[in-house]
Amino acid sequence: MVEIELDGKKVEVKEGSMVMHAAEKAGTYIPHFCYHKKLSIAANCRMCLVDVEKAPKPMPACATPVTQGMIVRTKSEKAIKAQQGVMEFLLINHPLDCPICDQGGECQLQDLAVGYGGSKSRYSEEKRVVFHKNVGPLISMEEMSRCIHCTRCVRFGQEIAGQMELGMAHRGEFSEIQTFVGRSIDSELSGNMIDVCPVGALTSKPFRYSARTWELSRRKSVSPHDSTGANLVVQVKGNQVMRVVPLENEAVNECWIADRDRFSYEALNSDARVQQPMIKQGGAWKAVDWTTALEYVATGLKSIKNDHGAAAIGALGSAHSTVEELHLLAKLVRGLGSQNVDHRLRHADFGNVAEAGKALWLGTSIASLSELDRAFVIGSQLRKDHPLFAQRLRQAARRGAKIVALGASQEDWLMPVAARVAAAPSAWVQSLADVAAAVAASTGAAAPAAGTANDEAKAIAAALLSGQKKAVLLGNAAAQHPQAASLLALANWIGAQTGASVGYLSEAANTVGAQLVGALPQAGGLNAGQMLGGESLKAVLLLNTDPVLDSAHAAAAAKALAAAEMVVVMSPFKTGLEYADVLLPTAPFTETSGTFVNAEGRAQSFVGVVKALGETRPGWKILRVLGNLLGLEGFAQESSEQVRGEALGTDFADLSARLSNASGAAVQIVAPAAGLERLGSVPIYAADNLVRHASSLQLSNDGRQAAVAGLPQALWDQLGLPEQGARVRITQEGAGAAELNAKLEAGLPANVVRVPAGVVETSALGALFGALNVSKA
Repeated sequence: MVEIELDGKKVEVKEGSMVMHAAEKAGTYIPHFCYHKKLSIAANCRMCLVDVEKAPKPMPACATPVTQGMIVRTKSEKAIKAQQGVMEFLLINHPLDCPICDQGGECQLQDLAVGYGGSKSRYSEEKRVVFHKNVGPLISMEEMSRCIHCTRCVRFGQEIAGQMELGMAHRGEFSEIQTFVGRSIDSELSGNMIDVCPVGALTSKPFRYSARTWELSRRKSVSPHDSTGANLVVQVKGNQVMRVVPLENEAVNECWIADRDRFSYEALNSDARVQQPMIKQGGAWKAVDWTTALEYVATGLKSIKNDHGAAAIGALGSAHSTVEELHLLAKLVRGLGSQNVDHRLRHADFGNVAEAGKALWLGTSIASLSELDRAFVIGSQLRKDHPLFAQRLRQAARRGAKIVALGASQEDWLMPVAARVAAAPSAWVQSLADVAAAVAASTGAAAPAAGTANDEAKAIAAALLSGQKKAVLLGNAAAQHPQAASLLALANWIGAQTGASVGYLSEAANTVGAQLVGALPQAGGLNAGQMLGGESLKAVLLLNTDPVLDSAHAAAAAKALAAAEMVVVMSPFKTGLEYADVLLPTAPFTETSGTFVNAEGRAQSFVGVVKALGETRPGWKILRVLGNLLGLEGFAQESSEQVRGEALGTDFADLSARLSNASGAAVQIVAPAAGLERLGSVPIYAADNLVRHASSLQLSNDGRQAAVAGLPQALWDQLGLPEQGARVRITQEGAGAAELNAKLEAGLPANVVRVPAGVVETSALGALFGALNVSKA
């Protein structure tokens, strides 16, 4: 440690720290623009000049290393005069457009100009003008004349997002921040550039000119999308969500959020919202009051139970729903005498479950992902499925961690990947067994299954057998895989032999919570695959899900729902209109209180931040009243806190004892498929109802590319497809056909075709990992 004197106080900091770090530790504020605690030091703005004893001139606090006995004054006349001089230079070309600037009221330049700026400018020449750039539907670069060249946005792209989408061109007064050759900004973390910009140069395009910052109320919430459980500040005006920004939580999302966390709020105000209960009569939808709708549902369920038995009733809930909603959904169905309840709509292996009363989870803390020395990621579109986990692994890789992977493609994770096996999904178990064989060859243990220690397997094994902090991470595709249990069993064996933690990155905001509250079939109940794979159900309750888009077999789901006598859809949006009989407007996360349990088992509760739209009601209240109408016991809760206590117990702050990835499954290796097989990946902006209805996200590059089929080079050549404008026709046995635009995806194995799920264009197709046929359209 090094001791320095800062404004007369002794401060101890680590050797190699900068004066700025010492000031932060001492609680002393030094004005700055380009410095950001999560980014590298650039020392561009010079606003943080301080007076260092024996130095010939003021020194930048962000780039001056501490030395033993150093004496620093941040508020001496010399320091203040230097800071005022820098501020005068910064304001020379800055436009005086504060009254119309979206950053007004939360602008660092505005704040510091009050303290360090002059009352008038000595500069009388014409200010420079920088022309605006169109970089996509999310970020506005309309007023780049405001830019002070701090390069925070450039460094964020390089260091956090992993791709340098912005850079500084030209020199001197001609310097400009711009994209390369007019490209758009397409990172799944791009919105954070808006937050790090200290002036109004980069602003939110969807939010632009819609409100002033001082008109907004700020309310805490939790992201309902992926399993990070990112903490949010939802900003509200006039009972409408206007903007979403990150709430800093180092243990969860640091100070970042993904673009879907930031911009999906547009769906909350969209025309697709259903605002009052509706019943289908004679093929036409009719708006009714809540009493009529709920009595209709209750009467229908009683009638179907009497005619067909309780086993003809089933419920499917999305893992994007809250703990409270899923608990009452399961309780309602069980109260009727049925065990048919599930949240695993996209899964194919339903034997892959945790021990009774426990849940499969990440296996380590989220924060520890940044500190790993080795990570083995299996079956994940890492960047698109888990943008913030990918960011943490990227930081680990920047510190020298080795990332190794097993999947069906060679997609760019924007980080160095030390070794990668790209195999067809049907060969994943064998490929993982090969890695286990390579580990066994090094440790002398008996391999759990027959495998070949090939070069790729040896490279992964060598990585895992070195280093200190290690993790084996199973992604969404590994959880949804037809042999998910075998993959977990092999992962557990590899983890035990190499000293690595083993866990699931987890698909949705409340995947862990859904398991803990028992939203799973018990005592012979039907799982999601059985409910949606046959015609046995006569009544189906759907909570926040459209099974045709959210299930593992879209065509079978559509057929099963069409055959049911009554389908009740509880959703904020007009979904499932072709098969639904009742539509109950259910509050999204901003209009209800509830709890999500993230991948690491952290329960995070939140409250509604706006009043419910129209006649919308919280899902837990709808289910509670329905339970009362059905005459079921245990539906007298008066608050979501009561429901949470019943679902998770009073000790929900620490759920660690209820988390387990232990697997007793035997490894079963099946022969790889002979023909073409589907990689049914879910695009980032098709993963749930909210993002599907967010207009700006759908206009982004990821949104526009969602319904595009990826073909390997061999198949592309075989079909003789043109370089531009290629279209293909895809068919699957037992399902319909889809015609999609095609793109060449050179990293795919020769027999794998990436066909997205969760989009309308592929809703006639079959299994996510099934066989398929491809022909030129």
